[in-house]
Amino acid sequence: MATPIPLMIAEPVAMAIAAFDSDGDGLVTRAEFDAGVARSFQASSKGEASVGYIGFGDWSERWLGNRNALPSPFEVDQDGDNRITLAELQARFALFFSRFDADKDGVLRRSELLTVRPVAQPGGRPGEGENRRPQRRR
Repeated sequence: MATPIPLMIAEPVAMAIAAFDSDGDGLVTRAEFDAGVARSFQASSKGEASVGYIGFGDWSERWLGNRNALPSPFEVDQDGDNRITLAELQARFALFFSRFDADKDGVLRRSELLTVRPVAQPGGRPGEGENRRPQRRR
């Protein structure tokens, strides 16, 4: 059986958080994080207090790379009014900060923003590995 190799990926929300590094030191402090969330919202809301789900899709496309990337507007819209406010976006992103801050020091490093997943080694033969069906003996 082939040993899985690790695949490092950055979730769309992690890419947005990395972009909040305003001083370019490769670290995102909580202050940079909070300012980045606010800046991203203000850029998409055009000064309005809230955005609808289409406006949130515009925000998501710009900051997460895709209109359908997570978090979805349904996760962010805490009061169910079909509008997203800065406070709602900040509350949802605060959960991401806590999840990514593995060492709980209040600073996000690039290594904390990566997700490691095992994947099957390329070049294996079809049918090898965990999903292989047992062969019938005749």
